[in-house]
Amino acid sequence: MSRPEVQAPPEIFYNDDEARKYTSSSRIIDIQEQLTGRALELLALPNDGIPRLLLDIGCGSGLSGETLSENGHQWIGMDISQSMLNVALEREVEGDLVLADMGEGLGLRTGVLDGAISISAVQWLCNADKSYHEPRLRLKAFFDTLYRSLARGARAVLQVYPKDIAQRELILGSAMRVGFSGGVVIDFPHSTKRRKEYIVLTCGPPSLSTVTPKAKEEECCSEDDDDDDSDISGDLGNQTVSNSDRHRRKKRKLTKKGKGKEWVIRKKEQMRRKGNAVPSDSKYTARKRKDRF
Repeated sequence: MSRPEVQAPPEIFYNDDEARKYTSSSRIIDIQEQLTGRALELLALPNDGIPRLLLDIGCGSGLSGETLSENGHQWIGMDISQSMLNVALEREVEGDLVLADMGEGLGLRTGVLDGAISISAVQWLCNADKSYHEPRLRLKAFFDTLYRSLARGARAVLQVYPKDIAQRELILGSAMRVGFSGGVVIDFPHSTKRRKEYIVLTCGPPSLSTVTPKAKEEECCSEDDDDDDSDISGDLGNQTVSNSDRHRRKKRKLTKKGKGKEWVIRKKEQMRRKGNAVPSDSKYTARKRKDRF
């Protein structure tokens, strides 16, 4: 079965018929409840009975939002599919709904959110559905605005179905570059059907009290725990990637080393063959100029 994100853009794929079919499936409802419940566990919200304001990114018809409501939280749902949001309105979900493209930024106030979740949505940003779409820029806009919208120390848990390791690294790397710390938690890493990946991010550097999320093992899930969105081509590896600090590659220190006269003359000759206007060679070619004071 082909992955939904390669068939059509989300606002087209999830039309009226698909939105109603998706929402009426008892299997999908059960899977959404399980995935959202697991995302809440990974959010590690304080167990003090105080309702938190959470963002549901790619909320669809509100199936995941219902689990948030059942756990006593307030939520804002964001989705690009008008058809999905129309079904959510018909179902009278308790959250506030926003029609928006997460790849263009979230548009929320700074520090307003106590947490954020996303179920099977963020991998759509890795596709260029329109001629002006650039996945890296869209991921940057998404994570940059998500980081600003979260309270310091709050978490975002993104359940994803990456196509391959490169796509997972693209998503995680984009999050790290804007300031998030965190990593990937893989539940049931040795199972084809049960395997689920969660990108667990903390807004800001991790504190000493930060609890590292633990992956679930094989005995906790049923064989039928599979989603229409979970057809993953290729092996992503069977290891569990633990929560890790933010790391950046150290920039190489460039040493000032001249290329030499022969190299400069060769490059100038290449430019001439391409038809570019290049100054004539002389005894001054490639000679280092004196410093100006």
